[in-house]
Amino acid sequence: MSTATSLSTTTRLLHWLVALLMIGLLCVGFAMATFEIYALYPLHKAVGVLALLLIVPRAVRRLLQGWPAPVRHYPAWEHGLAVLMHWVLLLGTLLMPLSGLVMSAAGGHGVDVFGFELFAAQPDPARPGEVLPLNATAAGIGHTLHWLAGYAVAAAVVLHVAGALKRHVLDKDRTLLRMLGR
Repeated sequence: MSTATSLSTTTRLLHWLVALLMIGLLCVGFAMATFEIYALYPLHKAVGVLALLLIVPRAVRRLLQGWPAPVRHYPAWEHGLAVLMHWVLLLGTLLMPLSGLVMSAAGGHGVDVFGFELFAAQPDPARPGEVLPLNATAAGIGHTLHWLAGYAVAAAVVLHVAGALKRHVLDKDRTLLRMLGR
C-alpha cells in the first residue's frame, strides 16, 4: 500500500532496481559513445533488455495506481517540476530500451541476451565485419530517440536526486525516508 506516509515494498523495490539499472546503463552508454568502447555493446544491450522486464511492470503499476501522495504541501512550481520529472523518468525509462532494441535490430546488429538471440544479426557477405540493416529508417529513428532519451533521462535523474536531497536536507521532510522504507 502506497500512501503519503509509506510505500509498498514492491514500489520501493521496483524504484531502486530500475534506478540502479538505468543509471548504470546511462553511464555505460555514455562511455561507449564517448570512447567508442564497442566491446560493451553486447552487455549494454543484454542488460537493457532485462531492465525492460522490470520497467514495463513498474510503468503499468504507476499508470494504474498513480503517483504516491506528497508527504506535505509543496509550492506549485516545485510540485509541477516533480510531476514533470516523474513523467520524463517514466516515459524515458520505457523509451530507452525500446528505442535501443529498434536501433539494434533494425540496424542489422541483432540483439542477444547472454546467449539467447532475440534478433539475429544480419552480416553483410560483401563486407566482412559489417551488417546489412533491415530497415535503415527505423534504425535511424531508434538511434535518435535513444540519444535524445538518454540525455533527457540523465537530466531528469540529476534533478530527481537533487529534489530528493533538497527535501531531505533543507525541507527535512520524509520523502527520501519513505522511499528508503523508513
